[in-house]
Amino acid sequence: MSETTEKAAAAKADEEFPNVDFSTFVVSLSHSAMMHLGEVPHPETNQQAENLALARQTIDLIGMLEEKTKGNLSGDEERLLAQVLFDLRMRFVEHAKKSPKP
Repeated sequence: MSETTEKAAAAKADEEFPNVDFSTFVVSLSHSAMMHLGEVPHPETNQQAENLALARQTIDLIGMLEEKTKGNLSGDEERLLAQVLFDLRMRFVEHAKKSPKP
């Protein structure tokens, strides 16, 4: 592959994927949790399916991220993380109440 072709391929890849920062990462994890809660469709199948175990795991992962980054985030990042966690935890509780017990 020529250098020009490689540069063109790299430029195209940059256009397809947005820059990832902490906020984008948190929103991405949040979207995964929402998908597992069955609130948004899976991007490949376009089907909505609830999987509370995976939702809980993703929410716990975001909680761990909050704990491990304490004191190292900007005010906006801290607020985003806190709001996302609050919202997801409330949604999880609502789904868990509706879900049949094993």
